[in-house]
Amino acid sequence: MHKYKEIFNVVQQDLDDLDHVNNIRYVEWIQEISRKHWFKATTQEIRETMIWVVKNHNITYAKPALLGEEIIITTHIAKTKGPISVRVVEIRNNTTGHLLVNAATEWCLLDAETFRPKRIPESVQNLFNNT
Repeated sequence: MHKYKEIFNVVQQDLDDLDHVNNIRYVEWIQEISRKHWFKATTQEIRETMIWVVKNHNITYAKPALLGEEIIITTHIAKTKGPISVRVVEIRNNTTGHLLVNAATEWCLLDAETFRPKRIPESVQNLFNNT
């Protein structure tokens, strides 16, 4: 299983009225890390023929992230079936290792021209299993 990760610093714009990272910001990070992983693993040619849309987000918030904290976001593909890919994202405090957020998102692969669901090619699945 190929994992992708990045480190972020919590800044003022990430916070809500309770001075915790806003739930919407977590969703943005989930989508951002997913997109970056897709771009790192695939070629321009692949990206021109297929696109992903979110079918379902399942997010569990365990602890808040606060201003100035460094967080590490890790993602990987947990499973695929037909046009559906389940991507797991974990957000942790990079200093303590405490889990802040755990998310599982169902993504549906679409043909870029027809916007119809498309079975995930084995060649694409292998990009995320063997690297």
